[in-house]
Amino acid sequence: MTGPRPGAAEAPQLLLGALSLDIYVGHDLVLPGGGVLNMAWRWRRDGIPFRLLSRVGDDRPEVFRAFLDRHGIAVEPGLVATGRSASIDIAIRPDLQPWMDNFVEGVWETFRLTPDEEARLVEGASLHVVLVEGGIRELRRLAAAGATRGLEVTADFLSFRHYTLQRFAGTMTDVDIGFVGWPGRTRDDELRGLRAIAHDQAKLVVVTFGSQGVRVFDGRPGGVDRFIPVHAVPVEGTTLGCGDAFIAGFLEAWRSSRDVVAAVERGKRLGAEATAWRRPLPDDAYGPDAAEALAAADAAAAAGR
Repeated sequence: MTGPRPGAAEAPQLLLGALSLDIYVGHDLVLPGGGVLNMAWRWRRDGIPFRLLSRVGDDRPEVFRAFLDRHGIAVEPGLVATGRSASIDIAIRPDLQPWMDNFVEGVWETFRLTPDEEARLVEGASLHVVLVEGGIRELRRLAAAGATRGLEVTADFLSFRHYTLQRFAGTMTDVDIGFVGWPGRTRDDELRGLRAIAHDQAKLVVVTFGSQGVRVFDGRPGGVDRFIPVHAVPVEGTTLGCGDAFIAGFLEAWRSSRDVVAAVERGKRLGAEATAWRRPLPDDAYGPDAAEALAAADAAAAAGR
């Protein structure tokens, strides 16, 4: 396991992943989204030092800039590239739960850090990557070039939809801590494969199961595998964005404590907080006009319109 660099307490955590357009189908509403955006919002709120490394297209850059400026989230000069932004379609069902489909990579099909962005890696304490395909390719390139040497690298494998166990093992060679939002049960047979990879590579793998609990496969020297239960809370909104919230909380606590259990508990608290919201963030985080439009979209969905 790579330890923190000297001076890491003051150095920023680096967030690398896609910013995407959340397109609310049938409602003429487009909002900024993406796992790194959700994490950046929380870390800005909680005073965690970080730098955001991402790319959006020149089709709708104002959607992202308005959000980033509103919350004081700094971006690199190369944020906007020629082409289409990554996007995903969202439909609000009559039960007010979202249905997400049709993810388009856009500029992330050819994503690569600029030389100035890559230089930021030298300044960081750690690098967290959200593993859409463009992020997977760029992490491999950076690691092969030695650019992540000395960084603690963490990665969100999302719901494992891009992965087989063989591919997971390959990516984990470039990662110190892996997070998986497992779509099944806590005793699924395939989890044995995740555990074996964690121990074969002496890595830490954290697998979340929503309200079912959290499994920690700790293959580091002296590490202990454990199951940490979760106290289920009433879901007043949705579970959309709970995974991003969990990881943001885990890494907040991990940065200061290096204590797995304390980090999981912090992640659980932020994950539970996110269940109060219908979107990954509270509606007012997107601005007053967006909050009003979202309320109208919810009302129309509930009425079956």
